[in-house]
Amino acid sequence: MPTPLALTGGHLSAAQTEHYWEDGFLFPLQVFDETEAAQYRAELEAIERDWLPADLPLPLNTYKRVNAQCVMPLAARLAQNPRVLNAVEGILGPNLMIWSAEFFIKEPHTTHIVGMHQDLTYWGMGETSDQVTAWIALSPATVQSGCMEFVAGSHKNPIMPHNDTFSENNLLSRGQEIAVDVADSDKTPIELQPGQMSLHHGLTIHGSGPNTSDDRRIGFAIRYLNPNARQQVADRDYAMMARGVDTSGNFIHYMPPTANFSPQSLDLYEKIRADQTKALAQGATGDVSLYNKAAAS
Repeated sequence: MPTPLALTGGHLSAAQTEHYWEDGFLFPLQVFDETEAAQYRAELEAIERDWLPADLPLPLNTYKRVNAQCVMPLAARLAQNPRVLNAVEGILGPNLMIWSAEFFIKEPHTTHIVGMHQDLTYWGMGETSDQVTAWIALSPATVQSGCMEFVAGSHKNPIMPHNDTFSENNLLSRGQEIAVDVADSDKTPIELQPGQMSLHHGLTIHGSGPNTSDDRRIGFAIRYLNPNARQQVADRDYAMMARGVDTSGNFIHYMPPTANFSPQSLDLYEKIRADQTKALAQGATGDVSLYNKAAAS
């Protein structure tokens, strides 16, 4: 496992920020210790246990996988954690919004993969650099467990052509894969211990392999924006303020949930889901309603 990068008072150094903009990613950053990560994992797994039999409008996996910050206080609390925000601020500046927060889980000994892709292809925000994804490991993310793999410098490309495979083995909503071959030698495995975090640009080409380990691979991804970002495809879009102020008004703001899957948060979830599906579905020929599959990344 790589040695965690040393932060300066919890913040990125100028050299680390430069490294992010050069490679399109940065890792590993220690934001929680192993005990804290284990507590967050236990809280998530208690929600899974308690709510799996509940009569929710959608499967529990959908709520974990898409916009969990709308309906799960745990997700909103993690996304608003000051230690995470301090690192993200080094990339986006002091005004930070949460566009989405999602639990990405690969069960042990499963064959599903995530095709190599660029996130911004499907977000409806164009090729903006006013966003960053923070990915936090709540269990070991290793090559064996199906950690992410990044292609260094690939964020300097525009949005590249992608193919929609709708493959049952590809956990992305459209089974999307970038329409170029990526050599294994060009991929950097993003191995993380519980409590460690990576940051990556939305144009960085990335994917992940199957989980052949004996443990679940549990990751938590937060998509942060600064106020310069804007939705270009859907009629409207939503974000939760995390730090600072919104200087542009490009997104509809909402408050974090106060209880798991409350009626109010479930109603909000459906509004956001309906609007964001328009951006995700642009150019698709199959069903991409957010989401027809339960995991990715």
